[in-house]
Amino acid sequence: MIIAILIGRKESKGFPGKNIYKILGKPLAYYPMKAANNCPEIDRRYISTDDEELMRIAKENNIEVIQRPPELRTDEALGEDVYIYVYNYIKNRVKKQEIELVILLMCNAATITSQTISAGIKILRENPDYDSAVSVSGYNMWSPLRARRINKDGLLEPFIPFEIFGDLKRLNCDRDSQGDVWFADMGVSVVRPKCLENIKEGLLPQRWMGRRIYPLKQWGGLDVDFKWQIGQVEYWIREQGAVEKK
Repeated sequence: MIIAILIGRKESKGFPGKNIYKILGKPLAYYPMKAANNCPEIDRRYISTDDEELMRIAKENNIEVIQRPPELRTDEALGEDVYIYVYNYIKNRVKKQEIELVILLMCNAATITSQTISAGIKILRENPDYDSAVSVSGYNMWSPLRARRINKDGLLEPFIPFEIFGDLKRLNCDRDSQGDVWFADMGVSVVRPKCLENIKEGLLPQRWMGRRIYPLKQWGGLDVDFKWQIGQVEYWIREQGAVEKK
């Protein structure tokens, strides 16, 4: 059995109401729900939330609601904490039914398609030594080479030592000088149950991905935390041909 878990909290400091913000006529959370519903390999779909409007949207899209407990509604609660809670809740309900894979989605990450989810499932079925398959997008312009921190004097300095990149003579201001830079864009994480059951063994910062992580390459993926990101999401959805007819 393959299950999908979506998570979405009601409160957001950076962008209040982001999960239900209308994107091309549909709530932001509708798009990952749609991707889960259109993926034929997924058997059951769930959402963890404390947002009544998200619950309503989920029910309209045949997503089973698991209400989030108070301790997982705080700013301190991590996404991995919610995923683990929901996974264990479902596991206790299905009991003897074996969970083959878990599809992890976020209500504020609309840049995902059912085809990408299916590709991740196929990869894990063909490669039993992989822990997960996750969507990634190339953002060479955000390379760690360009990252800076403000020091105690109020001036910029490298966030990490340049020596970590190898031969310093090969580095320059060209965004591609350090090679392609891939970011987990939060569109989807297709994981084996052991990744959640042994969360402390996974790589930081998204420990639910395990350690042997296969990249599902796409472009322009992101999870929305600020309103100024909406334009990119709208462009992505239009380019994917996923605009809903009115």
